[in-house]
Amino acid sequence: MTTTLDPAAQSAVVLRPARLSLTPKTALAGRLDGAWWPHSRDLEAELPALAAALDETWGRITRVLVNPSRWPVVPRTVTVAVAGHLLHVGWFTEQDPDKLILLSYTVGRWDLLVIPPETEPAAAARLLAAAAIPGSVLAADALMANETVIGRSIREALRREATWEDEGGACMSPYGNPMGRTALPLPGHGRR
Repeated sequence: MTTTLDPAAQSAVVLRPARLSLTPKTALAGRLDGAWWPHSRDLEAELPALAAALDETWGRITRVLVNPSRWPVVPRTVTVAVAGHLLHVGWFTEQDPDKLILLSYTVGRWDLLVIPPETEPAAAARLLAAAAIPGSVLAADALMANETVIGRSIREALRREATWEDEGGACMSPYGNPMGRTALPLPGHGRR
């Protein structure tokens, strides 16, 4: 069976916008140039939107380097239909698994933190902001480790607050009876 692809149908494929934050152009060089939060772990589906978003800002991206431990399939090339070129994909097991390296023949190299697709939006927002700080000395693995600690602390604080509220919290009468939040006595409205 032969399959032919209609070029018009290929260009009709809707790319989800790339979720990324980039370090502003300054004289301060940091360890990362920003962060990328892909929608999935499918490089073939995710890289075209990323390359298309960066082509205007950084010039044509020609090569991407990843650590294969985070990607189930690493294709050799990916077609960037919007920009009309091939993106060569390579992998190195020695590379930080939370980092993506982008190369351009005309401009240079950029390193992006890769935020796992399953990351909660609040955590992803913190990571997107932290990776785009100009002059930051934190590497991708350090940012991810910090977020793990921060996320654990936030979850623990929420758990403690929920336990406190479940046990009555501040809404207890002086006699140990639960009261609604609006049932607290207001000055001047009590009995004399």
